[in-house]
Amino acid sequence: MDSEAARTARDSLELAFQMSNILDTGLDRHTLSVLIALCDLGLNPEALAAVVKELRREPSPSSTIPADAKPAHS
Repeated sequence: MDSEAARTARDSLELAFQMSNILDTGLDRHTLSVLIALCDLGLNPEALAAVVKELRREPSPSSTIPADAKPAHS
């Protein structure tokens, strides 16, 4: 990728990130970059949005560990 194309890609990602913040999506730059790359590869944006929404509904693995659980040591 030449420097002009790289600059255009960075500028486009920055613009998308600013829009994402205005819309309060909660997406970080890396996640947004991955989603854009997947769209560029032909994945359906609406399907990706549905996956992101579903993943946000699921509790994170760290939140399902009981507070009194002790880490396993060998």
